[in-house]
Amino acid sequence: IREDFEIIDEKQIPNSAELRNEEKEKTEEARWSAPILSLAKRASENLALSYGQALKSAPLVGLIAKPLSNDSTAKTSARYHAMEERANLMNMMKLSVKILIQSALSLGRTLDSDFPPLQQFFVVLEHCLKHGLKVKKTFIGQNKSFFGPLELVEKLCPEASDIATSVKNLPELKTAVGRGRAWLYLALMQKKLADYLKVLLDHKHLLSDFYEPDALMMEEEGAVIVGLLVGLNVIDANLCLKGEDLDSQVGVIDFSLYLKETQDSDGKQDGAITAVLDQKHYVEELNRHLSCTVADLQNKIDCLEKTNSKLQEELAAATDRIGSLQEEQQQLKQQNELIRERSEKSVEVTKEDTKVELDTYKQTRQGLDEMYSDVWKQLKEEKKFRLELEKELELQIGMKTEMEIAMKLLEKDTHEKQDTLVALRQQLEEVKAINLQMFHKSQNAECSLQQKTEAISTFEGKTNEMMSSMKQMEERLQHAEKAREAAEERCSKMKQELAGRLDTCRKQMSQLDSKCSTLEKELKSEKEQRQTLQRELHQEKDATTLLKTELQQMEGLKKELRKLQDEKQQLEKVCEEQEQALQEMGLHLSQSKLKMEDIKEVNKALKGHTWLKDDEATHCKQCEKEFSISRRKHHCRNCGDIFCNTCSSNELALPSYPKPVRVCDTCHTLLLQRCSSNSS
Repeated sequence: IREDFEIIDEKQIPNSAELRNEEKEKTEEARWSAPILSLAKRASENLALSYGQALKSAPLVGLIAKPLSNDSTAKTSARYHAMEERANLMNMMKLSVKILIQSALSLGRTLDSDFPPLQQFFVVLEHCLKHGLKVKKTFIGQNKSFFGPLELVEKLCPEASDIATSVKNLPELKTAVGRGRAWLYLALMQKKLADYLKVLLDHKHLLSDFYEPDALMMEEEGAVIVGLLVGLNVIDANLCLKGEDLDSQVGVIDFSLYLKETQDSDGKQDGAITAVLDQKHYVEELNRHLSCTVADLQNKIDCLEKTNSKLQEELAAATDRIGSLQEEQQQLKQQNELIRERSEKSVEVTKEDTKVELDTYKQTRQGLDEMYSDVWKQLKEEKKFRLELEKELELQIGMKTEMEIAMKLLEKDTHEKQDTLVALRQQLEEVKAINLQMFHKSQNAECSLQQKTEAISTFEGKTNEMMSSMKQMEERLQHAEKAREAAEERCSKMKQELAGRLDTCRKQMSQLDSKCSTLEKELKSEKEQRQTLQRELHQEKDATTLLKTELQQMEGLKKELRKLQDEKQQLEKVCEEQEQALQEMGLHLSQSKLKMEDIKEVNKALKGHTWLKDDEATHCKQCEKEFSISRRKHHCRNCGDIFCNTCSSNELALPSYPKPVRVCDTCHTLLLQRCSSNSS
């Protein structure tokens, strides 16, 4: 496996003896403390021996350009090549750890992410973790990342869960390489990088899923690297992950930090000359660097003098400001005393007003209680009356349903009777037709009777005439007896004929009388039927009038019910108005109480809240969780206490701050209740 590294001139590679002398001079000048000095000496002694080996073996990995022939690459085996790579990476790790510890101790402060030895340390560590990684094939393509084995630490060691969650929550990281680099940064800040890697090495059966058998992390060199990383617990690092592009960084090792000049194993014959020349070049470069550093120091001294003059001017201005601020503070104290006196007076006035309002409220409450009791009694009576009315309504509804049923039955009867009336009318028309016929017949019979009576009268006249003629004949009998006998015979004959005619007339009269009696009987029966029908009609008319009167009574009852409902609504309105008055009185009382609480809070605010310092709080005041790198401290701008982000995620506008500021949950609820009460 070949990796791209930066190629530097071989003249810059120093000798091991020079490096030892430089280390001794630095240790004498720095005057470290006892434990740090012992750690640095041990690291320098252990790493100085492997420094030359790393420089000699650097061409094998490609750290220094060296021409390779096809014959040599064919002869070297893969196993030997892997061993050489592990040895080279191991030596480079030792060098990077040594120089990082020396530079950090010489600075004597916390390291930033821009510190070059720290950056080179992370590059070398990344190469060590990438050595022997297995390539995983996915749908997108091949994936080769060292973040996979680092994710196992969260399962094996629960203390690393904070690092994993914080890395996953960073929105700037989009690749697995960037997440792995962020994980290494956070682990170094926690000073637990060696512990986490030791946990991984203890479970090599899990690492076998990610690394080849001859990888650096699977061999003994991994344990050595973990031992080297223990020395980094001396260093304090403060690395900011926001704003850094960890995904696109190129892992190139800069050997100018480690290499000054090397001697090739092939040039042993000209060793003395090359050593002198190398030392000369090294001294010239040192002089150049020293001149540059002197110029930089002079520039810094000039800048410091300028800044010192500026700071003196700012000190004078600050003293003037302090004097003016002290005067303003005295004025503010006087104003605070005046405000306190005014607030005490306003509190006394408000207390007297609240007492008067309480007395008036008690009096009005007594009157309202009496009114409420009277209204309650009236309500009970109205409820009883309403229940009775509802019962009557139910009875009336039942009666109404029965009446409707009766009306339906009556309608059916009336329809049937109308049908019978139609039939009777038809019969009456038929009877009328028969009566007309009988009347015409009776008129004809009367005409015939008149004719017969006229004939009888004529016959009587004739008989009278005959009697007169008989008298004349009797008078003439004397004159003619023969004529008399003949006339008598004629008269007897005529009498017989007249008697026969009279009998026939009498028979006809008897027949006509019988017919008239039958017709009179029929007329009587028809008159009786008419009378019965008229009686039924009168009865039906009486029933309809009764139903109309009952309907009118129902309408009157409905009107009375509406009146009662209107009265009930009016009483309910009166009750609601009284309840609203009671609620308004309660609101006035609650507002007066809130005013008292506001005045108390104003007095508390005038006295001032205590602003907790960051060193005084180690746990959140609300959830009592311990603060860490992922769980930061936040001040509540209202009460001044320190909370975590989850317990102080709310923002509100306060009188002392024009814009919305951070407020804890308890202050947020109290301020919202106060705002809602003031608005109501």
